[in-house]
Amino acid sequence: MLSFLFFESLAANIAVGVVALAVLVLAADVAVNKLVALAEYVGLSTTFMGMTVVSLATSIPEITAHLTASVGILRGTMDYQIASAIVLGANIGSDVVQQTLIMALVVLTAGTLYFRTYFLWKSLLPMILAAIVCLILGLDGTYSRLDGVILFSLFVAYIYYLYWDERKYYVPGNVEDKDKTPEIQNRSDALRAVLVTLAAMAVTVGAAQFVLNVIELVVERTGIGGSLIGVVSLGVASALPELTTAISGMRSKAHGISLGTLVGSNITNPLCAIGLGAMVSTYWVPRPLLLWDLPWQAAAGAVLWVFLIFRKGKLGRLGAIYFILLYIFYIVIRVSFFAID
Repeated sequence: MLSFLFFESLAANIAVGVVALAVLVLAADVAVNKLVALAEYVGLSTTFMGMTVVSLATSIPEITAHLTASVGILRGTMDYQIASAIVLGANIGSDVVQQTLIMALVVLTAGTLYFRTYFLWKSLLPMILAAIVCLILGLDGTYSRLDGVILFSLFVAYIYYLYWDERKYYVPGNVEDKDKTPEIQNRSDALRAVLVTLAAMAVTVGAAQFVLNVIELVVERTGIGGSLIGVVSLGVASALPELTTAISGMRSKAHGISLGTLVGSNITNPLCAIGLGAMVSTYWVPRPLLLWDLPWQAAAGAVLWVFLIFRKGKLGRLGAIYFILLYIFYIVIRVSFFAID
């Protein structure tokens, strides 16, 4: 344990962890807003922003947690299996939350979401494939450094494809909210936004260290599986930036931001976050992730894809209720049958 865990009481340490978790989410939200403004300043479409810049920004909690845990594993300050279980559970749990619960909450807020056909094939299908790749690479019980290179390389290749597609088809100036005054209007504003973003990201690193160590302590003292805690606590909390960003995008009529963020983060999390972490330290993959979480993540994405294909891209309130029930079912089975790693 790190030296900040001063308290004998487990409850007191958990309280510290909750505060650190709140700081992590708030700092990540600040970074997200500044990165969105920077993307607007350089003239990118809202969908491209959501799939790349914003999805990377909203995935800061997951990426930070992975790198923090990986460094802790290498330094010997964190247990290899517990740290691996926590960050992998949080990563996959966050993705499942976004594909079901958060997608549903955004729909209930907006009334109806419309997915264009090209978006279903260009973005939603790669999201499903990313989960399948993670499942296949983890079947041997570990994510090796080679696995990490494969995952991260796929992420870089996909981002390059999106950039190529953006430059080929996007018409500059086709913004969705023409009345909105840009937050960044000159180089000074841009530099200030960059500095604020870097400061916010530094805060997320420190907060993630607190959260990870508190969760490791809970796992050691209670015997609860680290991946389960990652799924139900860090997974939900890590998905909050996506929720706030998606709802904000809907309210601002920037639907591309909302859809791109929710789907893009589900590509960034498994390929970029797990890939980077595995390249640093390698990971142990708990069996519940292979037997339930990753298959469910791929299945939930496939159900959403098929549902939207048959509904011609329309997701309404009835569909939102259905996806909320899917998330409840996922959590109930996870807690009932896959609580121990």
